[in-house]
This record gives sequence, structure tokens and C-alpha cells, in this order.
Amino acid sequence: MNMEIIKEIEKEQLKSDLPEIGVGDTVKVHLKVKEGKRERIQIFEGVVLKKQNGGARETFTVRKISYGVGVEKTLPLHSPKIDKIEVTRKGKVRRAKLNYIRQRVGKSAKIKEKRRY
Repeated sequence: MNMEIIKEIEKEQLKSDLPEIGVGDTVKVHLKVKEGKRERIQIFEGVVLKKQNGGARETFTVRKISYGVGVEKTLPLHSPKIDKIEVTRKGKVRRAKLNYIRQRVGKSAKIKEKRRY
């Protein structure tokens, strides 16, 4: 009974306009940032390292290199703070989580692009 109620509430909070993102994809996440009274859109572009859970609690981690420093953000997929998500390229990977990318630098940190026929 309780699980049915929870699923019903979660169903209302799910976004339907999200693209299909996978581990290894390079994505642009348009985040709503509030500064004082103003609200603006900030773009965070990087590689999806991992996806977790499902339903309304689904999260994904995006990593980018900013001024020589690795920056990671773990974001809820159905968050109201996310304006939109663009997939710029699909990555060809054979792992569910790309934690090894953190130790790689330069060419060895590159992910091959998935071929589209």
C-alpha cells in the first residue's frame, strides 16, 4: 500500500522531455542558478561517469576539466534545477561506471565515439 502511494507521487515529479543519456556520453547540462534575486542558466559540459538508481531518485555524475582541475557534479536527473540536457556525443564504453577516468590525463582519458550507421 505505502509503496503504491510513493510510486504515484514520484510519477508526478518525473520529467518526460529528457534525452536518453548513458555512461560515457558527453552532455551539456543547463542548470538554473539563483544569484540574489536573479536567476540565470549556467551550462556544465562534461562526460557522464555514472548513473544510479531509477525513477524520481535517479542521479548521474558529470565530470569536466576546468582550468586544469577536475570538477564533478552529481545531479538528480529529474531535478527542477535542470533546465535541459543536451547530448553532444555518444561514448562507446564497456563499463557501467567510469571511475578510472579520474586517474587519466590527456589522450588516455578520451572516450571513443559510438558509431552511428
